Amino acid sequence: MLVGTSMRIVRQYERGVVFRFGRVEPGTTRAPGIVLLWPFADRMTKVNMQIVTLPVPAQDGITRDNVTVRVDAVIYFRVVDPVRVAVDVQDYMSAVGQLAQTSLRSIIGKSDLDDLLSNREKLNQGLELMIDTPVMDWGLHIDRVEIKDVSLPESMKRSMSRQAEAERERRARVITADGERQAAATLSEAAETMSDHPASLQLRLLETVVEVAAEKNSTLVLPFPVELLRFLERVTPEENQAPTARDRTAAGAAPPLPLRDLTGSTARTRSGLRSTTRLPVRPRPRPRSRRKTPARATRR
Repeated sequence: MLVGTSMRIVRQYERGVVFRFGRVEPGTTRAPGIVLLWPFADRMTKVNMQIVTLPVPAQDGITRDNVTVRVDAVIYFRVVDPVRVAVDVQDYMSAVGQLAQTSLRSIIGKSDLDDLLSNREKLNQGLELMIDTPVMDWGLHIDRVEIKDVSLPESMKRSMSRQAEAERERRARVITADGERQAAATLSEAAETMSDHPASLQLRLLETVVEVAAEKNSTLVLPFPVELLRFLERVTPEENQAPTARDRTAAGAAPPLPLRDLTGSTARTRSGLRSTTRLPVRPRPRPRSRRKTPARATRR
């Protein structure tokens, strides 16, 4: 019975801290295996050395740009000094949890919404440093801290969706404008090449006609080249063209007769004489006389 009460078993992932008459003797940490204790003198506390996964409850906070968010995280830590964990901290699991919640709210208040959504690696490192600094004195080590989810209000989600839609619309318009600019530059180069070589324009016209005729349409629209009209205008002899008014004046011809004034005033003729002919004026009809009728006597 004495041997049975003084024998303990320590598992592989555990370490035993022995208190002899209430004091921890230096070097009394027991390794895994069978451990013998002094009856009525030693008391042993087992400390788990595995990595502990501690979820942090979701915390409500306001970011630096005044946006209300709800953030939750998870912490991975382990015990590096079982003696200090058993002596210095009463409940190290609860202590780490409370410290993680406080640090998470502090990180939310110092960060912007864009950092919470897109730059989580930097926030995770900052949160890990804030938690690891005080727990090192407790014999613990923080391996990793991760922000799991960021919950936003519905109004903020709608605003962000509209912003993303507007940004995509802006990109689409910029891409379309860039394509138009490149197409205009290419068309200008093609126009310069066609102006240097007029035969290329005729070939291009024939290719367009072939493309339209390949679709088996009942109507074929054949554009008439403007360059042909310009060519005909250049080769037309000047004597076949009708003389203009400027040409007749330069040749000494008499100017055309002016029209008569519609109001009946005199007009100048070709010889410079004045014509006294006036337009006949119709007499105005006399108004009819109206017979005045005596006023009716009013009856009293």
